[in-house]
Amino acid sequence: MSDKISKTIFNPVNENVKALEKLFPDAVKDGQVDFEALRAELGAFEEAGHGVGNETYSFTWNGKAKAKAFVSQDIGGRTLKLKKGDGVDEDTTQNIYIEGDNLEALKLLRNSYYNRIKMIYIDPPYNTNNDFIYRDKFMMTDEEIRTMEEEAGNVDDEGNRLVKNSKDGARYHTNWLNMIYPRLKIARDLLTDDGVIFISIDDNEIDNLKKICNEIFGEQNFVSSMIWQKKTGASDASTIATITEYVVVYAKSILNISLTRNTQSYDIKRYKYSDEFESERGVYYIDNLDRGGLQYSDSLNYGIECPDGTITFPNGRTKFVNDGWIWKWSKSKIEWAIENKFLEFRKSPNKESGWSVCYKNYLNVDNENKPIERAAPHKNLIQDILNANAASTMKNLFGTNNYFNYSKPIELLKLLVSMVDCKDGGIVLDFFSGSGTIAHAVMQLNAEDGGNRKFIAVQLKEKICQKEDKDAFEFLSSISKSTNICEIGKERIRRAGAKIKVEAEKPKQQSMMDAQSQNETKPLDIGFKVFEVADTNIQLFRAEMAGEPLTFEAMGASAKGNQELLDFTIAFDKEDKDLNVVYELLIRHRGIPLSAKIEKLTNIGQRTYSIANTIVVCLEASLTKEMVSKLAQIEPEPKKYIFRDSAFSDDINLKTNTLNELTALIAKQSGGKKQKLKVEFI
Repeated sequence: MSDKISKTIFNPVNENVKALEKLFPDAVKDGQVDFEALRAELGAFEEAGHGVGNETYSFTWNGKAKAKAFVSQDIGGRTLKLKKGDGVDEDTTQNIYIEGDNLEALKLLRNSYYNRIKMIYIDPPYNTNNDFIYRDKFMMTDEEIRTMEEEAGNVDDEGNRLVKNSKDGARYHTNWLNMIYPRLKIARDLLTDDGVIFISIDDNEIDNLKKICNEIFGEQNFVSSMIWQKKTGASDASTIATITEYVVVYAKSILNISLTRNTQSYDIKRYKYSDEFESERGVYYIDNLDRGGLQYSDSLNYGIECPDGTITFPNGRTKFVNDGWIWKWSKSKIEWAIENKFLEFRKSPNKESGWSVCYKNYLNVDNENKPIERAAPHKNLIQDILNANAASTMKNLFGTNNYFNYSKPIELLKLLVSMVDCKDGGIVLDFFSGSGTIAHAVMQLNAEDGGNRKFIAVQLKEKICQKEDKDAFEFLSSISKSTNICEIGKERIRRAGAKIKVEAEKPKQQSMMDAQSQNETKPLDIGFKVFEVADTNIQLFRAEMAGEPLTFEAMGASAKGNQELLDFTIAFDKEDKDLNVVYELLIRHRGIPLSAKIEKLTNIGQRTYSIANTIVVCLEASLTKEMVSKLAQIEPEPKKYIFRDSAFSDDINLKTNTLNELTALIAKQSGGKKQKLKVEFI
């Protein structure tokens, strides 16, 4: 079937209606929600707002309705453009860095990464009276925008206003809520069913944040408000010194949540003994088999024969006495343990019998000889990671710690990422990425545990003020034409990646198991592609179409009735714009990541591209029979072809003949089997 490329990138309303139809088929008719039927399905037979007891608990603020509406609005006029040469290992990396407004970036990512992000971490503005709040223009009246332009303040590279959100203002909490709500709402769409979001916050907005998250993610999906001790003291406090912050954690679905366990929850130094079973059971420590103070039972108060033939009872007795002491294991378990050498008898002059009966706690198996992983749930208290650590990390990379004063310690983010079961190819997203700590943490953690995690970092291009940040401004001026936070973030990732790679390539003494594990891991990815949020490459205009627009089926053409269509044109004046066009087409197709392989098919022409071996984009100015023949022979067979509309010179017959010929050739290649040909035009 052939048609014009859809104007809409992603419409969450349509997705929600489809989901609703699955639950309540009677409430959706011809794609439209019958709200009366839906209320009946939910047991609400009275009209809303009438009758006693219709009041419900709700959390609202001025502008919430606009914020919710904006989530569903299309963003067809914006796209992501590749900044070729700005990244590292751009042809092979799976990591992505995006410059621009994170709300627009999230909308643009929603099609490619819907339900594909395993973990989200964000460190949004805390609303501390010193933070800059990005004022989304959709939340502002024309008068507010004019006033904003007249005010003094920071402006990013794209002219977007960053305003200090003063506590003295009447909209102090409202501004913050309007900023964070739509971003979290879209973020939920990106999470996998077992995905998790971590949000750093302090006392200023934690209450409001939890209320918003309860609404967006569901109160039942709350996991924890982790407490992070960021410093040891604050001697300048006038009342009580605040030395903690929070990391609020929500799951997409608490029933599907996929968290790891803390493998550092035990003291490996305790496991100091070994025996002939070390290769399968691991090292071990011993513990006494008898206990006092447990619930007493005669069946657990019996004699055990020691190596010299002595019979010993619990508490080292030589005969049966009820003194409250018992064995931890039953008689049958003891027989099994002696046979399988899980017990150890040790001389004890303090015992009446002269013996202590101990059992072995092996590292790799439980006391029934079943394989286990020694681990415990992570705790909600994070200690021994101080905020000051972040400064030393930046100093190690840049030679000074003055380039970015508010980054989180890499140790904190490594810990959070390690809590999520995303080691095997999971994607970690941070859309308030600042200095790029999340990217650094993901690369470092992969180097340490052989993981294959990927990152997506998004950051607004906030300007560095020369007067307030002299060191950072001078440094950026020496390496880049732009002086914004993104340049610091990208340079940090470059330097961190290079350092991690050097460390990873150093020769190390490894056990055979470690060496085997390393051989099984994929090469360390310390690269990233850079994109920026920008205006669309595809210019949209509405045209009244006279006649019958064509619809091509697999083996021919059929006509539709007259209709108004959205038509598209592209400025094809320069071939170096082609990649921008290709990437924009990529983000308009569900499920294809920005890291997908883009290949130029030079055997066909200089402007024909393959996207992830799935979509062929032909931007050639004109087509020949030879080109069509080669297009039909592409292996593996593409799921869709996209052609430049002007290549057919508005000749409907030429277009029809070309598509029929392409259809016939594909059928011939597949042994005469009919293939459904998907073709679109731009």
